[in-house]
Amino acid sequence: MRAQLAPRAQLAVRPDLLTGVDEAVAALPDEGTVQILWEDANGRIAGTIADETQFEAVTRRITDARAAAVVPITGDERLPLLTAVLPDSDGMLRARWRTEPTPSDRDWAFLKTLRRGQLVTGTVKWIADFGVTFVDIGGFTAMINIPELSWRPFDHPTDIVSVGQEITAEVLDIDMSRERVPLSLKAVQEDPWPQLTQRIGQVVTGPVTKVVPFGFFVRVEDREDGVAALVHIEGLADTPVERAEDAVRVGDILTVKILDVDVTRRTALACTQSRPGDG
Repeated sequence: MRAQLAPRAQLAVRPDLLTGVDEAVAALPDEGTVQILWEDANGRIAGTIADETQFEAVTRRITDARAAAVVPITGDERLPLLTAVLPDSDGMLRARWRTEPTPSDRDWAFLKTLRRGQLVTGTVKWIADFGVTFVDIGGFTAMINIPELSWRPFDHPTDIVSVGQEITAEVLDIDMSRERVPLSLKAVQEDPWPQLTQRIGQVVTGPVTKVVPFGFFVRVEDREDGVAALVHIEGLADTPVERAEDAVRVGDILTVKILDVDVTRRTALACTQSRPGDG
């Protein structure tokens, strides 16, 4: 390598690789993102950034490597890298480097400070046409996908957030390779479904929120964004009908009994106790 270096060449010196690949594999954390370095059979050094979902694939990839190492990428854990400069032929060091950080450098420096499960505060920058909400957190743009906006039903992301609004959300992941950070707003909200299971068997009154071919939904929480339970056509209290729209319309007020709540699938079932217009 020395023969290929010219005077004033700048080098980045990484920590020594472990002699055994098994040691490096054993050093992988249970979760998190790390940099994995290895030396192949031809002496070439390669590396990749991976998280726990990719550890198994990388482990198979480095099986035949001569040596390997796991390097944390977080600012408070990473071993410092050394910078070496080759002097001129007379032994004098005349080179000095000072480079301005690029936007990508600044993003990486910020990403290294984040952790999964961490709460961050930011400002909603814009809401895309396809529903993804983009949030500025410390100068970096993170995103909230539609399913992570709320536990409760809504028609459009603007029902939950607005541009310029300051919000607090939980970090779901840190994708260093694509420089993406997905957030969850619903992670900091109270999940209504566990509480709803305690109401199985109760009789409640609420409006019909949606009619579908096989039944209709009735809001069983006394709030505008309350959870709605599905009433199958077979769940009508009196004479069965072929189509739900023949029995009810959106806005009709019904009294229903909560039959079941599936927290995993986020569904609730009910049957009617009275028809529209009754009592």
